[in-house]
Amino acid sequence: MPPPPKASPILADKLYAAKAAFTPENLLREARRQKGLLDAPVPRICVLDPDGDMVRQLKAAGRAHLDPTWACYHTDLYRTTQEGLELGLVGCAVGAPFAVLVAEQLFASGCCLLISMTSAGRLAEVRQPPYFVLIETALRDEGTSYHYLPPAEFSTANPKLLDRVNGAFSHLRIAVEKGATWTTDAPFRETAETIAAMKAKGLLAVEMEAAALYAFGEARRKPVLCFAHVTNQMALVEGDFEKGDADGTLDAMAVIVAAARACRVELG
Repeated sequence: MPPPPKASPILADKLYAAKAAFTPENLLREARRQKGLLDAPVPRICVLDPDGDMVRQLKAAGRAHLDPTWACYHTDLYRTTQEGLELGLVGCAVGAPFAVLVAEQLFASGCCLLISMTSAGRLAEVRQPPYFVLIETALRDEGTSYHYLPPAEFSTANPKLLDRVNGAFSHLRIAVEKGATWTTDAPFRETAETIAAMKAKGLLAVEMEAAALYAFGEARRKPVLCFAHVTNQMALVEGDFEKGDADGTLDAMAVIVAAARACRVELG
């Protein structure tokens, strides 16, 4: 008889309750030693900006300033104050592995709430882009989440956070839908057949980070909230990828501030 098939490496030898040998705390310790940095906390509320547009716009306006103590080897962290809230922004951490690598280090450095604001492609034709989606669940079509949680179809946002932000966006000028998205590792492998299958599941948009960030949040018991800024139709039409005024920064920041204010009770 042939030997039984081996499990895919992404699913093999995973001990989800075991402690990690390589920790963000130790990495940051060595980075600080090498760079001669002080051990200082990041802002309690941090934001991932995979496109980097918010960071670029706020820097250009003189409203975001480089944090000289951020010890990450791969990114810069900028501090900004929006409507009285101090935020830490990390730009261009694109994709599930990079986003979770940065998330680990942010929480190890004093972050108490992480908000991700990623651009996304429209699947369900709920309205004309641009608009936002509060991601409640994300289909795990990426690899990082399988290092944090056992196999399952979806990662899910923390129900307490979802309860806190219920109704928090009703005053905004731009729509904030809510629902499920498709998290992919390979945007240029979004075939017509796969897109049709994802639409049939009722998914609203495709993005690259949420499933992994929610798996990380659940496994590490860290508060993470993910938004998709639906800006495009996978370039199937001309004039795509438009975010609005200031590359969408004003609207995105309004959503982030509303979410952060609603979730602040969870920061204690």
